[in-house]
Order: sequence, then C-alpha cells, then structure tokens
Amino acid sequence: MAVKILVADDEEKITLMVGAYLETHGFLPILAYDGLKALALFKENSPDCLVLDINMPGMNGLDLARAVRKDSSVPILFLSARAEEADKIVGLELGADDYVTKPFSPRELVARIRAILRRGWPKEEEEGSRGALRRGLIELDHKKRSVRVDGMEKNLTTIQFDILWYLMREPGRVYSRLEILEACSGTTFDGYERTIDAHIKNIRKNIGDDSEDPRFIGTVRGVGYRFLEP
Repeated sequence: MAVKILVADDEEKITLMVGAYLETHGFLPILAYDGLKALALFKENSPDCLVLDINMPGMNGLDLARAVRKDSSVPILFLSARAEEADKIVGLELGADDYVTKPFSPRELVARIRAILRRGWPKEEEEGSRGALRRGLIELDHKKRSVRVDGMEKNLTTIQFDILWYLMREPGRVYSRLEILEACSGTTFDGYERTIDAHIKNIRKNIGDDSEDPRFIGTVRGVGYRFLEP
C-alpha cells in the first residue's frame, strides 16, 4: 500500500509540483490549498506524513499542527520562507519533526520525508537488536515506539522518541547538539543544530521533566545535553 503524504500549501504551483514529484517516487499525495481543508483531509485519510506551509488562509500551518498534535504523533514537516525563522522554532516546539526552507528542491523534500519515515519504521533487524530500554522511571519500547514514565504511557513524536532513546543509551554521557542532530535526524544543514533545543523542550514537557530542576535530561551549558543517571 502506498504511503500517504498530505501536502498543504496555498501556492497551487508548489502544491502540484510537490504532489507530482511524490507520486513519481511511489507516494500517494493528498493535496490541500488551505489549512481548514487540510485538517478535514487529515481526519478523512489518516496520512502517514504531513507537509505543511506555515502561512495559509483559513488556518495557518502552526494552528493546523496544534490541532493535529492533540491526538496524533504523525510526522510533520514544515515548509517555510527564510524570513520565518521564529515560526520554524515555534513549529518545532509544537512537535514538528523537520522543516524545509523555501525555495527548495523536490528531491531534498522527498529525501527529508523518507528520513522521517525511516525513523518511524525501523528495519526489522534494527527492531530486534534494540528492543526495550529502561532507565529509572522511563521505559522505551523500540518496536512499539512507546514511552512509559512511572508506568504512565506518554506520547512522543518520531524525532522526540529517537532523541530520548539516543540520550538514554549512556546515562551521564554529554552529547553535543550536533551529535544528537546527526544521530537522530541525519541532518547537518546550517542552522539546524539549534532546533535540538526545541525538541528537548518538547520531550521534557511530554515526560514531565523540569529544565530548572531536571530529573531526566540535564543541560550542559555551551555543549549540549545528557540523560541523568537514575
């Protein structure tokens, strides 16, 4: 069954171009030209990934992401203009997995989508070798992509799960933002390193951690982050 990608952008030329390119690469594109229509299509079709423009009529991409994140951890990738740097960070804080800056090449966009989906659907041999990981109150199941904190299930996006897994492998070890970025997203594009801060902020919120008095993830100023030893 083809992987369904919902693409929402009020620029029809961009939406059609992305849709055509996705189709030639084996995906099933679902197209929308405003946020409200995109939300309706999301509810009707249960897509595997969302590609959202930030500025759209009716409901912008940020509000659409908020609505989706109320009950879904489906991967979200934002399209944004260079002037929307602040919106990129807001989008990541809302739980987006990645963003692509306009103008972009369809080839790069498809590569990013494939990377996001690979993180969500690990290969069988990877699943078998990784299994479960427990550190203190937190338990991760890599096959199910599930997270439990003190027995309570928590909802993390694909990139959030991967970052938490990466940090939990070696409690106490300090990882730089660049190390986390390369390991968990495969991305080394200029400016992306700081997006790790937004993802960490979301992880802390979702697992009930406090940056001022952390139980799980500690900040090492000027360097990066570490998972605190239980």
